[in-house]
Amino acid sequence: MSPRAAGVDDSGRPIVAELGRAETPQETADRKAAASAKRRGNQTAFNLFVAVVASLAIVAFLVMVVVRPDQGPMYEPVDYLSLAEAAQGTVDEPIVAPAMPEGWRANHAELGTGSDGVTVWSVGFTTPAERYLAIIQGIDANDSWVADQVRKARAGKTVTIDGVAWTSYDRREASDPGNVAYALVTTSGASTIVLAGTAGDEEFRALAAAVAKELA
Repeated sequence: MSPRAAGVDDSGRPIVAELGRAETPQETADRKAAASAKRRGNQTAFNLFVAVVASLAIVAFLVMVVVRPDQGPMYEPVDYLSLAEAAQGTVDEPIVAPAMPEGWRANHAELGTGSDGVTVWSVGFTTPAERYLAIIQGIDANDSWVADQVRKARAGKTVTIDGVAWTSYDRREASDPGNVAYALVTTSGASTIVLAGTAGDEEFRALAAAVAKELA
């Protein structure tokens, strides 16, 4: 009889060092099942890791594309002074378009006629404090037009800024003030001038003072 091969039992099955003997069929099956389960667990963990990384990448992309808090307004500034000059050639009433200091950015400016027949010149600004503030000039406007501009708010106290008296309309405590949280209204010749927006008192005063120079 030939000598037993090293590491092999009488049946020719390999001897497992940890057992000191050959595995039984059940032990072999159990070992293979455990190895298979381990591989599946490792694959699941890897897949989860890949999914998490992909999700974080998507979130980072959305933050960069959508939020972008330091990139300023999402529009091109409007040259409202040039537009005012062009509009002046179509109306007899002086167009109100004061030059504003650095930090004031116009986002729209137009001359049009509303459904009520009132000719309206309007300029919308983003203020240095990133609030909205507009000049709305109605030519030959009536009380109904004014009420629409101030969202039917009740007239408040009179505020005098650089010699011009303005009637105030305060909607800051309204549940939904929109873009007309506060307004100042004055008249000059055939024009009714409304300053309306979400800015604070200081920026309202700055715009009113600039308009006052136009009306002098």
